[in-house]
Amino acid sequence: MAPEETKMIKLKLAASEFAELDETESACGDCGNADRLGFLFDYAYQPIVDVATRTVYGHEALVRGPNGEGAISVLSQINEKNRYRFDQACRVKAIKTAAQLGIQERISINFLPNAIYKPEICIRTTLAAAHAHGFPLDRIIFEVTEGERVEDGPWLAEILREYKRCGLLTAIDDFGAGYAGLTLLAQFQPDLIKIDMELVRNIDRSKSRQAIVRGMVRICKDLGVQVIAEGIETSGERDFLSDAGIHLMQGYLFSRPVFQGVGQIDATAWGEPSVERGAGVRA
Repeated sequence: MAPEETKMIKLKLAASEFAELDETESACGDCGNADRLGFLFDYAYQPIVDVATRTVYGHEALVRGPNGEGAISVLSQINEKNRYRFDQACRVKAIKTAAQLGIQERISINFLPNAIYKPEICIRTTLAAAHAHGFPLDRIIFEVTEGERVEDGPWLAEILREYKRCGLLTAIDDFGAGYAGLTLLAQFQPDLIKIDMELVRNIDRSKSRQAIVRGMVRICKDLGVQVIAEGIETSGERDFLSDAGIHLMQGYLFSRPVFQGVGQIDATAWGEPSVERGAGVRA
């Protein structure tokens, strides 16, 4: 079967599955309404920092239970019938909550690519929420959600291209793990990649990890893609990554996720500025 025929079949199947969820409701007409999910959820926000300028670059919106319970308490309730509505409700709530908290920096929202049947239609709820809450589109980052298995890489690339066309920022999470790697990067160049935290862990003491990450930084620099290192827990990890040309970082060293709030960066987390270590120089 030709690739185009396969794609059309997928679109038709996904659209028909969505119609089965609620035949009386038009696509995206009420899909951002979290009240119809049947369970509650909320958000914690974790800062993404720029160690070169000692500023907060953005905040990742991390799903939590209504009383701050871990993400698994919410994600375990997702199934094929509510996946689409949950994905849409997450976008609306993340934008609304960020506006209520007065966040002025970027927000990064995880999305479920397997819940999307047609990108240009599924994005409408997001655009409406951004407009309603006065949140600029160029401050919204959509990243492929951690652990989400994507069978069709070209389909994911198409989704990301549509989001970028709408003026949103795009990110590939867990870069270096599974499909979210070089193959996808060859098909689509996002605004950002987030290096898989398994590569970050103890990188200051691992020559193999250091070589791999340096190679990633060179590739991304050539492609005009910014790099975020997540899972930073030690000053050694921070300092090596800064030396390697990565200045966007996220992790417990800077701030834990704050439920219904915004994290504050302790002055000691930035480390000592050093000309020799390339402070202030971007990759």
